[in-house]
Amino acid sequence: MNPAPHPRPAPGLPGRRGLLGGLLAGAALAAVPALAAPALAAPAHAGARPAPTPAGPRATRPLLLGTYTSEGGGGTGIGTAAYDTGTGAITPGPVITGVENPSYLAPHPSGATVYAVAEQGAGAVTAVAIGPDGTYEVLGSRSTGGSGPTHLSVHPSGRWLLSANYTSGSVAVHPIAEDGSLGERTDLVTHSSPPPGPGQGGPHAHQVVTSPDGGHVLAVDLGTDTVYTYALDASAGTLTEVSRAALAPGSGPRHLAFHPGGRFAYLACELDNTMVVCAYDPATGALTPGPGQSTGTGSGVSYPAQPVVTGDGAYVYLANRGHNSLTRYAVEGDGAVLRLLDTVPVGGDWPRQLALSPDSSLLFAANQRSSTVTVFGVSPDGSLTGAGAPFPAPVAVCVLPLP
Repeated sequence: MNPAPHPRPAPGLPGRRGLLGGLLAGAALAAVPALAAPALAAPAHAGARPAPTPAGPRATRPLLLGTYTSEGGGGTGIGTAAYDTGTGAITPGPVITGVENPSYLAPHPSGATVYAVAEQGAGAVTAVAIGPDGTYEVLGSRSTGGSGPTHLSVHPSGRWLLSANYTSGSVAVHPIAEDGSLGERTDLVTHSSPPPGPGQGGPHAHQVVTSPDGGHVLAVDLGTDTVYTYALDASAGTLTEVSRAALAPGSGPRHLAFHPGGRFAYLACELDNTMVVCAYDPATGALTPGPGQSTGTGSGVSYPAQPVVTGDGAYVYLANRGHNSLTRYAVEGDGAVLRLLDTVPVGGDWPRQLALSPDSSLLFAANQRSSTVTVFGVSPDGSLTGAGAPFPAPVAVCVLPLP
């Protein structure tokens, strides 16, 4: 029998997150400068990753933190911090207030703006400008037309913001103005078929991303066990479905991450505790899932949350919430094969989201129930080494290292 989905109604809706403790991050410190960091540019290959080339004196880079403002022990907005690019040590900064329930964050390709969902009954997305001096300014919010948005991403053109409404099972599109602010919604697509998986209640759009070639938009729906592929009209900001990928009934697909080669994606299935390698056809947008693979967490459901891929495509990491661990896979066959290597403790409780630093030398984990962010150094062979004590962050559900 497939286990029931982990409850996820939005803030204000019963059971979305459960009762979580929290620690308040340090606030009212100096603004964090938004310095630029070079990205690692290595060819995709299997095996050990070359170490990043030293870039001179060690530097700090900005780090943003997502939380729930409507929850006891939660934050008061988007947390800011800085991290040491050599050691991974995090220094707290002030909070960007005026942003409700910013549970997921995504940057604009220009680096001048960041966007946040407002995960609540009346879903919204908010734009925040990043000044050249490292200051932040809230530019305003727009309705997503749905409830409980849990994910958003910016189209590579920088002209469109895509968001996924979990509770109402829909995907929204907003135009992005030259100053980074958001216009009124141009489309809203609800996943009305196929029927929900066993015990899953309805459609639950959990992620929306653009393929690496920019040709298609993919929406992962945990409730219908389906990944929908859309063509985006770059002039009108509307979505047209072109393909569907069916996952195992009751598997609960949650998040996928593309290999940099653009021909394969790795999909975490929350309810049957598997990782799925999917072939992707850039010409048609068709995603073809393979069989579910082990997460290395043993029996029971570990609620895998999010995979991330190193910049060179050599390794994949997966956050396992129930197991409180990180799974490491080697990527082989030019992206077509994942080989399970090991799992390591995450050093916190309920790792909700992962992020790699721009050069893939550091891995950050946002641990929701322990209200911490843990940091790991990533070795050339992909192994992980803890980098200092966990950083206190109130109900940490997203961590975003900025370049």
